[in-house]
Amino acid sequence: MKIVEMVMPPMGESILECTVLHLLAKIGDTVRIDDSILEVATDKVDTEVPCPYSGVLTEWLVKENDVVAIGSAVAHIQVEDSEVTITPPILQPVLEKVADVATTSIAATSVAATASYLEKDFEEAVSRKNDPALEHARNNGEANTFYSPLVLSIARQEHISANELGAIPGTGAENRVTKNDIISFINNRSKKADVPTPVATSLNGSNEIIEMDRMRKMISQRMIESRKISAHVTSFIEADMTPVVKWRELVKNEFRKKTSDSITFTPILIEAVVKAIQDYPMINISVEGDKIIKKKDINIGMAVALPDGNLIVPVIHHADQYDLAGLAKKVNDLAKRARENKLKADDLAGGTYTVSNIGAFGNLMGTPIIVQPQVAIMAFGAIKKKPAVIEAPQGDLIGIRSMMFISHSYDHRVVDGSLGGLFLKRVNDYLENFDVHRTII
Repeated sequence: MKIVEMVMPPMGESILECTVLHLLAKIGDTVRIDDSILEVATDKVDTEVPCPYSGVLTEWLVKENDVVAIGSAVAHIQVEDSEVTITPPILQPVLEKVADVATTSIAATSVAATASYLEKDFEEAVSRKNDPALEHARNNGEANTFYSPLVLSIARQEHISANELGAIPGTGAENRVTKNDIISFINNRSKKADVPTPVATSLNGSNEIIEMDRMRKMISQRMIESRKISAHVTSFIEADMTPVVKWRELVKNEFRKKTSDSITFTPILIEAVVKAIQDYPMINISVEGDKIIKKKDINIGMAVALPDGNLIVPVIHHADQYDLAGLAKKVNDLAKRARENKLKADDLAGGTYTVSNIGAFGNLMGTPIIVQPQVAIMAFGAIKKKPAVIEAPQGDLIGIRSMMFISHSYDHRVVDGSLGGLFLKRVNDYLENFDVHRTII
C-alpha cells in the first residue's frame, strides 16, 4: 500500500484556480475512481470533482472556502501499489503553463491568477506584472501574501488600496484573505463612513439601488473587453424560413412521442451554422497576438438566458458529429442544466463559434457582441409571417412567407466583409433550401 496525492484537475479553458465549496467524503472513507469527493466553484460554474484513484481517503489538504490552484494537491489517498501515481497527461500542459508564468515571487502568481479570473491569456498575465497596486505592495513588503483573483477583483471594484488590502486579517488557509474577509472589511468601512456615497442614496426615494451580482459583473467586464479587443462589424440578411417552419410543424409531435423531447428551431439553426463553417473554415478561428489559430473542432456555443436574467453560454463540442436529432437532444439538455445551475466546467469551455436565438424574446434583429477569443457570433431573430416576393417560372408572385432576420457580427481584424458576408449568405442558403421531406428519427 502507498499514499498518493490527488490534485485539482483542469476546470476548463483559462481557469487556473477554484474555490472549494463542500468536501463530499470524510477521512477514512473508501473511494473509487470517478466518485465525486468534493464540490468546487469556478468563475463560470459549480461542479463536482471526481476521484482519480480507488482507495482510502487518509487526509484532506484543503478545507471548505479554500481557493485552490489547478494542479495543486487536495487530498492523500491510500492505494494499492499497482495504482498509477504519475501526473495525469491532461494536467501536464496546465502545470507547464503555470510554471512558465509563475515566477519566484508570489506577487507574480497573484497577477497570473487575477488574469485567469478575467479570462486573460498567460501572456497578458506577464504583461501586467507591473500593476501599480501590486508593485506598491511589493515595495512595502506585502507581496508575500497571496490574494485570490476574486479578492483582487473586489478590491479593484471597491477602490481598496494596497495598504488597506494588506491590513485585512485573513481567515483562510495560511492566513489568506477570503471573500468573506474582504466583504466584511467593506461593510465595516461603509458603516464608519460619515457621509453615505451618492450611489447608495436616492434623492426622491423613488429609485431602487440594486447591486450587481458576481455573474453580472463578469458579463459586464467581458462585454466591454470584447468591444475593446475586436473590431466589430455586423451584417444582416433576411431568410425565408417557410420550409423549416412547415417541416418542424410536421415532425414535432412524432419527435416528442418517440423521444419524449421537443425539437425547437435552435438545433436546425445550429446545423446550418455547422455546415457553413465546414464550407468556410476560416470563420472558425481565434487570434493570439499577431497569429491566427485555425480550429479543427467545431464547438458551437449557444447563449442561454437564466431565470435571474443573466446569460451563460454552454458549448456543444464537436457539433459537426451530431445529426439533427442528436443536436436537438444536446440543445435541450444544455439549456435545461443551464437553467438549473447544473452545468459542469467542461460544458462552458472550448467554444469556437457562438449563436444566440434572440427571436425567443420576440426580437427581430440585434448586433451581438463576440465571445472572446472567438471572431464571430450569429443572432437569429423572431420568425414573422409577412408578404414577400416569390420568384416562380411563370413570374414573380406575392405570397405569405415566414421570414427571419439573421445578424452576423465578426472581427474585422481578421474577417473581411467578403468572408463575413459569404458565410452569412451560406447559412441563409442552408435554411431556405431545407429539405422538407427529410426524416429526423
